[in-house]
Amino acid sequence: MNMRNHILFRLTLLTFLVTLPTSPANAESKTKRKNPFPGSTEYVYKTINKTKLHLYAHLPKDHSSKDKRPAIVFFFGGGWNGGTPKQFTPHAKYLASRGMVAFTAEYRVKRTHGTTPFHCVSDGKSAIRWVRENAAKLGIDPKRIVASGGSAGGHVAACTALIKDYDEKTENRKISSVPNALVLFNPVIDTSKKGFGYNRFKQKYKLLSPVHHVRPNLPPTILFHGNADTTVPHANAVDFKTKMLAAKNRCELHTYPKQKHGFFNHGRNKNIPYIDTVKKMDLFLISLKYLTGKPTIKSPQTYLGFPSRNPPPHARLHPFASSLALLAFATGNLLTTR
Repeated sequence: MNMRNHILFRLTLLTFLVTLPTSPANAESKTKRKNPFPGSTEYVYKTINKTKLHLYAHLPKDHSSKDKRPAIVFFFGGGWNGGTPKQFTPHAKYLASRGMVAFTAEYRVKRTHGTTPFHCVSDGKSAIRWVRENAAKLGIDPKRIVASGGSAGGHVAACTALIKDYDEKTENRKISSVPNALVLFNPVIDTSKKGFGYNRFKQKYKLLSPVHHVRPNLPPTILFHGNADTTVPHANAVDFKTKMLAAKNRCELHTYPKQKHGFFNHGRNKNIPYIDTVKKMDLFLISLKYLTGKPTIKSPQTYLGFPSRNPPPHARLHPFASSLALLAFATGNLLTTR
């Protein structure tokens, strides 16, 4: 073999080796792509055809795989049509600072994947199951896993606890996809004509309508909802709480006067509702013994009666009145009622 042919042979062999297909990574392994959420640890929890769904883990500073930490999985909102895990990154980072392993989750949506709410719920169940299945490797307590989300993401979270069907047939069903607690932000809780999403379900609305599946022995639940919500009626949350309590389940509802859909998100209304809902979420988790100590989130400088981003100058309170407002806010009487 002459030198030229020898070189060509080696180049061909090298090209062949480089392009050999690699074995797919296990669900618990980290992915190779660039993480779109720096500061988090990225995992693939589910692969459907060529679609890989990711969880983004925010870890406590002193976290170890030998730990048994409580965990929470956040599902973004977007009407089952779109959305991004970025929505709950602030919540996840805060809870990681408090000692939890906090995940934000991808799931399939109509705009990107041409899917239905049934697929969204199936993905939500897969995410909870994956966290529990890999708990020992991730330093997580499999008996302290919380599902959380806002709007349609709140629906996904609620369905992981209340809906018995739509688990993936290929997964290990001996491992439960039911969370141990729920934290829901103006969730879609009723998919009938009285709620949200009926046009997506029609006569099948009861199949994925959490309020129609309330029964005893459900996970303890906390809800946050604005009574000026014109997207997901506040009355749905009231109805859900009533049925949960009647079934002897623990359920707290915090109502926020004059607040509209999505009020709880970071960056809204000078972060006043965000901080208040996070604080109450923290206290709820403390009551479950998932967290210890006291909430570390700071209270905002607030004002009464003006939830908009930029209140008119004449609406700002006198310093003394502002102090009273902060006192009321800290005790939970300014923005919320149960």
